[in-house]
Amino acid sequence: QVQLVESGGGLVQPGGSLRLSCAASGTIFNIYTMGWYRQAPGKQRELVASITSGGSINYADSVKGRFTISRNNVKKTVYLQMNSLKPEDTAVYYCNLDRNYWGRGTQVTVSS
Repeated sequence: QVQLVESGGGLVQPGGSLRLSCAASGTIFNIYTMGWYRQAPGKQRELVASITSGGSINYADSVKGRFTISRNNVKKTVYLQMNSLKPEDTAVYYCNLDRNYWGRGTQVTVSS
């Protein structure tokens, strides 16, 4: 059974940083594209960043230059380093495997 468990969310002031982690289990990891999505209250879930098995990376325009996605295939973990956080980054952040499987999400709140 595939499981994705996110961690690292929390409350941070504008301009601060957080690092999200997503650990996968019950599946082969290295062959799949991994993604981070987010959903703010009243808004649709949107792609934040994705990384393919070959290391190709895609970012939403709103986070380019501030967020960095990476993966460790040995640890079966994908990361999202978030810097220069803004209040509009406030959302529940979800990990995704191969566009099929989802974690339960971790809350990120950017507020002073």
